[in-house]
Amino acid sequence: MKQSKGLTYQEQFYSDKVKLIVGVDEAGRGPLAGPVVAAAVIFSRAYINKEINDSKQISEKKRKELFEIIKKDALAYGVGIVDAETIDKINIYEATKVAMKEAIKNLNHDYDLILTDAMKLENQKVEVIDIIKGDAKALPIAAASIIAKVTRDEMLNELGKQYPEYGFEVHKGYGTKKHLEALEKYGPIKKIHRLSYKPVYRSQMKQMNLFDFKD
Repeated sequence: MKQSKGLTYQEQFYSDKVKLIVGVDEAGRGPLAGPVVAAAVIFSRAYINKEINDSKQISEKKRKELFEIIKKDALAYGVGIVDAETIDKINIYEATKVAMKEAIKNLNHDYDLILTDAMKLENQKVEVIDIIKGDAKALPIAAASIIAKVTRDEMLNELGKQYPEYGFEVHKGYGTKKHLEALEKYGPIKKIHRLSYKPVYRSQMKQMNLFDFKD
């Protein structure tokens, strides 16, 4: 059996010196609320799983199934999380880098090369290659996208239980009509909404003379 053709990009990088490759991806750069979550995954070179794909291309049910499989089959995986307050302080691009570096650190495993989904990472102990649409090309990046997505979704599901009026479990913090309507009605939640994002900032300004922040 061979891995599906679309996820074999990593093969060209294996050599006598490169035996273990890390794939890194993130979830949550676009939402108005919640953290950005990154994951890093190492598989053996021989590993094959034809069901793994870019997390955006598979159903929620399948992502959850693969989440458990990847955790079991990977030589190592790590997760990095950066909260909304930090995103506001350093911007989402830098926050994504921090989350990715944390995920790599949390691997607690040796590796020879890092492949990221279109993100340059400085100050790493091995070479980093950023691949445009890497989650659709390289197996370990696709796997990392699933770990990151499911991890973040579970966090937003919990926020949905704490703040049912916002519907986080449905839109996962993205700027959907329902989320924007909730922001308009209730205002942003401190430490959960990204106050530097324009729709959140606008709702904050409208609410400022009416209500204090929720906390």
